[in-house]
Amino acid sequence: MKLVIAIIKPFKLDEVREALSGLGVQGMTVTEVKGFGRQKGQTEIYRGAEYSTNMVPKIKVEVATTDDLAGRVVEAIQQSANTGAIGDGKIFVLDVAQAVRIRTGETDDVAL
Repeated sequence: MKLVIAIIKPFKLDEVREALSGLGVQGMTVTEVKGFGRQKGQTEIYRGAEYSTNMVPKIKVEVATTDDLAGRVVEAIQQSANTGAIGDGKIFVLDVAQAVRIRTGETDDVAL
């Protein structure tokens, strides 16, 4: 199993969600976050307004998936979140040792 973590621009969330739904991804966790990367908080456009800050608002999307689907999940996020501009974000893929569905006790791939 893999945990795919993507840091994306906020206005790209709907496109990413639709792309992942098209792959059959049944769940994800979305968090509003702030941070900076190479742009070091340079001027960016957010909700139509240009501003300069050292912490830029982003969205963190987390998807737990099977090993065989992880590559397609990464590709779907990359394509749907891409604007071609600085600050498009990053995608991280981590190994997951175990998953347990609390309600039923199902484990690993079945729990996803």
